[in-house]
Amino acid sequence: MKVVIAGSSGFLGTALRHVLADDGHEVVRLVRRPARAADESQWDPYAGTLDQAVVESADVVVNLAGSSLLGNPHSARFRRTLHDSRVVTTRLLAEAIARSDRVPAFIAQNGSGWYGDHGDELLTEDAESHGEAFMTRVCRDWEAATEPAREAGSRVCVLRTAPVIDRDSLVTRVQLPLFRLGLGARLSDGRQWFPVVSRRDWVAAAAFLLEHPTAAGPFNMASPVPPTNAEFTDALADSVHRRAFLVAPAPVLRLGAGALAPDLLGSYRLVPAALEAAGHHFFDQDVRDVVAAGLAHP
Repeated sequence: MKVVIAGSSGFLGTALRHVLADDGHEVVRLVRRPARAADESQWDPYAGTLDQAVVESADVVVNLAGSSLLGNPHSARFRRTLHDSRVVTTRLLAEAIARSDRVPAFIAQNGSGWYGDHGDELLTEDAESHGEAFMTRVCRDWEAATEPAREAGSRVCVLRTAPVIDRDSLVTRVQLPLFRLGLGARLSDGRQWFPVVSRRDWVAAAAFLLEHPTAAGPFNMASPVPPTNAEFTDALADSVHRRAFLVAPAPVLRLGAGALAPDLLGSYRLVPAALEAAGHHFFDQDVRDVVAAGLAHP
């Protein structure tokens, strides 16, 4: 198949395009700079420019574009960039798909924050979105931006992705140095559910959905056994042979993380029900599997 990928230079996009190329698929990368290779095509989502012929020729379009969550959450500019980098790119691609005669499939990244805080409720893909937290609203807009493609008859898969645990992921790069110094801490009381997924499982699941012509709808990209934040904290501490005695109090997190605090303190008990029902098998079943896979040497 011919697969067009936006966000192909990120740590998920890089891994996915290598797997797809190894599986014999033709991959075209959408890049913001002038194209320098035969497998690249320039686009500017904020100017609304995209080579329609590239989308027209695709079997599947994948959007993994989005700015980093690392920044100043108290900044209106940061929040606007975080929102628009996800929603504008998704909408432009969805509209290009809708204009296509062939109507390629659309694999669209999203976040587990779509659900909002559900306490101890087990969250399959049938659960509703709750609350008005910043990232919950971003994820709603992000998912809604796929509608032009869906309305045109495209097979749309929305990847509601939990934090990805990997040496190159944001979660790990921020926390691992602290844990190695014995400064690891659970977030508040740690009882909130904190879904995670390994990069190899995320990539395998994305490739599975891309290659299965009947797969459509939202998919939770999370390990089958969801951990609490305390369980994740213990697993990460054990992986570096340290203990995590510290606690990051909720008021401090709310002050420091601002609009992103609900994602740290909220409870998201995700399970990948739709993927498992479709026949996909996960390598890493629980948080200790995920941490071990994410921190393993290449």
